[in-house]
Amino acid sequence: MRAKVVAGNWKMNNDLAASKLLVKQIAKSIKRKPLKNTRVIVAPTFVSLEKVAKKAKGTKVEVAAQNMHQAKNGAFTGEISAEMLKSVGVKIVILGHSERREYFGETDAILAEKVNTALENKLEIIFCFGEVLADRKANNHFKVVETQIKNGLFHLEASAWDRIILAYEPVWAIGTGETASPEQAQEMHAFIRKIVADKYDEKLSENVSILYGGSVKPSNAQEIFSKPDVDGGLIGGAALNKDDFKAIIDAI
Repeated sequence: MRAKVVAGNWKMNNDLAASKLLVKQIAKSIKRKPLKNTRVIVAPTFVSLEKVAKKAKGTKVEVAAQNMHQAKNGAFTGEISAEMLKSVGVKIVILGHSERREYFGETDAILAEKVNTALENKLEIIFCFGEVLADRKANNHFKVVETQIKNGLFHLEASAWDRIILAYEPVWAIGTGETASPEQAQEMHAFIRKIVADKYDEKLSENVSILYGGSVKPSNAQEIFSKPDVDGGLIGGAALNKDDFKAIIDAI
């Protein structure tokens, strides 16, 4: 049975003190809650990773990095390697977020390299993809999503998918207040599951968790999560508020 996942991407928010406090609050809020095959993940900034990972140790909260470089080491000023993440206790990394693609020029080819590096270092991956508004309006959204998944992941052996979580994020719904309807989310998630099944097999596809990311909040989370192919959410703004994040966890 595939896991449900609620992952909070804190992006470039919260200094060290605020990060430590927030993970402590989240961990406390779910301490006595039976999570029923549900994982709770938070992704703070690089400067807070080690301290947040220590705070989360022994709790029901897992910690992910927001990004990593594809090289083992070298003259890449400002970048962070997979080995560095592992050295501070991080076992999960987000790759392919739309903001990395748009603002930092991360291509499908670069992301395929990052995927390989992460897996070589035994990191689990939350792999993001999704269409912009123009693609949706042109009815090109299925093709865009299929291309991003194929180029980033379909070179992998089936065994590698034990460490892949997929995250569909319609770019037009990130930080805009707009949200894909539950029906739109289900339609895309079912499509994603089918193309994975066509490439590999149905059993593998049924075991892959597919998250929705795009202005999920307490008021809409339960309806979105109720869809059969939506296995949770990659949460942005609402993940910065302990009460909102707890409500989203409750909704799963």
